[in-house]
Amino acid sequence: MKRCAARAAHMSTIILRSGVEVENPLDVALQFLQAYSGYEADDSSRPDSFDERDLRLANRGGARISAAEIAAILERRGEIESSLRKIGPCTSLTETASSIPWIALTQLFDAFGNIRGVGFSKMTKALHRKRPALIPMLDSVVQEYLTKDDPATSSSESFGARAIAFVRSYKQDLDRNRSPLREIQRELVSRDYRLTEVRILDLLIWSVNA
Repeated sequence: MKRCAARAAHMSTIILRSGVEVENPLDVALQFLQAYSGYEADDSSRPDSFDERDLRLANRGGARISAAEIAAILERRGEIESSLRKIGPCTSLTETASSIPWIALTQLFDAFGNIRGVGFSKMTKALHRKRPALIPMLDSVVQEYLTKDDPATSSSESFGARAIAFVRSYKQDLDRNRSPLREIQRELVSRDYRLTEVRILDLLIWSVNA
């Protein structure tokens, strides 16, 4: 226990925007995970399928997708699954920008466009489990954080293009903190928590800004 505590104390700082530093990020992550361990531990989602179970799981993570919205989303199930099949299950946002299938990801996001009541938050909470290393949960807290310093996220383009702007902006923070995020990831694995760098950064941003 003492050895683990010492390693946690020397965990690298996460640098967020506006000069915000998250000290002891491992402790912050662990506090979050202990509060929401049931949702994070669920690994029932299947990579290339998309059905009502995925939307119910998203609701467990706070998506609040209504029955009417679930029905509307599932009408586009074929389009969603077709786009998912174009994106490898292990595709990561930590890869070089040129290696990420942005066109397929835009198509996936556009499949959720113009559904009444469904925005980036509900969509990404439903899709994160499908591609956990690639798609962050863009809830209102994360969106506000990204929008402050990146006007590109407020463009008037298509639904999918605006979502991609958020993901590209998110990647900047991910790349800047790649080394400490991987360090945190290794420590979490030793505690039986298996999260991607994308999810770790997401919960750190949320914990600091909520």
